[in-house]
Amino acid sequence: MQSSRIQLTPDLSFSTFVHGYWRLTDWGYNNEQIVSLIQEGLDLGVTTIDHADIYGDYECEAIFGKALGGRSSLREQIELVSKCGIKLLSEKYPDREVKYYDLSYEHIVRSAEQSLKNLQTDYLDVLLLHRPSPLYDPSEVARAFNALHQSGKVRYFGVSNFTPQQTTTLQSYLDQPLVTNQIEISVNCLEHFDNGNMDYLLEKRLHPMAWSPLAGGKLFSAANKDRMPLLEVIHALANQKETDIATIMYAWLLKHPVGIMPIVGSGKIARIKDAVHAQSVQLTDQEWFKIYQATLGHEVP
Repeated sequence: MQSSRIQLTPDLSFSTFVHGYWRLTDWGYNNEQIVSLIQEGLDLGVTTIDHADIYGDYECEAIFGKALGGRSSLREQIELVSKCGIKLLSEKYPDREVKYYDLSYEHIVRSAEQSLKNLQTDYLDVLLLHRPSPLYDPSEVARAFNALHQSGKVRYFGVSNFTPQQTTTLQSYLDQPLVTNQIEISVNCLEHFDNGNMDYLLEKRLHPMAWSPLAGGKLFSAANKDRMPLLEVIHALANQKETDIATIMYAWLLKHPVGIMPIVGSGKIARIKDAVHAQSVQLTDQEWFKIYQATLGHEVP
């Protein structure tokens, strides 16, 4: 089975499942192993790859780029996403006294250009603002986006962890349409069902990328006794459908009509294959609501 695709714009589509590389430094892969992982993902139809400038203490993009460098045919088969805007406390930047956000024109352009250099590519398919900043000026963002787009360095733009109002406000300043919002969505995180984001995304025909779609692994630990009602429902459904709980969690996301694109952050191709397999598992409305209510802790009104 191959990952299906979701159309974001007339000339840009993502694989429904996105491969996230934020743990790349933990995998210990050499260039050949990274290329092999990319190729095995392509064989499964997983063509969209998610990065951010800060991942791996600012190292993941460069590691990936060394593997990708010079392989133009491979670059043409994938969609590269990166994010910018967070300034981490890091030994690489000893002058920083606090973690903070920077969405200035200078930082956005400099970060995007650094990502291009690190990834050894001429362009990003999509650049996302990693977090909304209480201090940012949307006109600065618009100026940066225009410069990056007109120079051919970034094809499209989006946001991450934005609320509906934050997205609307930013979009009102932009010449380019925002194409996605990368947000946390899982059976254990219903925040965006409550804050209006899912309704907003449906209204605007935007498809969200879901980070931490398996709840950061929290539900795989027996120590999380407070989530036992949810775990019991998921395990029961997994048994009924002769599959595993990860597949049920992915299938729960895929059922929503907004067109969620889960980010699979594993370096093991078997995990990616299992994620793609979730497309073959169908949940009924009642089964979906069993999970939803178990997370809520009560019946829907």
